[in-house]
Amino acid sequence: MALREFENLAALTAAVGQELGASPWFGLDQGRIDGFAGVTKDDHWLHTDPERAARESPHGRTLVHGMLTLSLMAHLSRSIWKLRSMTSGVNYGYDKVRFLSPVFPGDRVRLRRTLLAMDRTDEGCKLRFQDTMEIDGRDKPACVAENISLYRAA
Repeated sequence: MALREFENLAALTAAVGQELGASPWFGLDQGRIDGFAGVTKDDHWLHTDPERAARESPHGRTLVHGMLTLSLMAHLSRSIWKLRSMTSGVNYGYDKVRFLSPVFPGDRVRLRRTLLAMDRTDEGCKLRFQDTMEIDGRDKPACVAENISLYRAA
């Protein structure tokens, strides 16, 4: 799906309630999992020890960190939509985050994003998105969350 571009906040306002699109598929491998574990210091064997996970995990293999899956939403969202007049954008928070299905090394995920609401504030514009992280080949998503971001536009 092509990048959806909005010229200004007025154009973006017209998209409230619409799905903005889906990102390309993004592959996750053990190296990325290990790198995330190194940065976050979450090196639990369930994520980082394939041999032990094969023996002791109910899944028989390591799992991608839920927080790694969640953190990829910022990166993947940039391939879905763009506000051309944006001067800055920051994460404000997440509501209703749920990890519904495990992601394994070798899986591919993609973000599907819907613009739920847009409110003008003193800080700029507060946008609320419904984010769904899908897993290639599976019906149940890895993660769903309501993302709240603050944007400033010229």
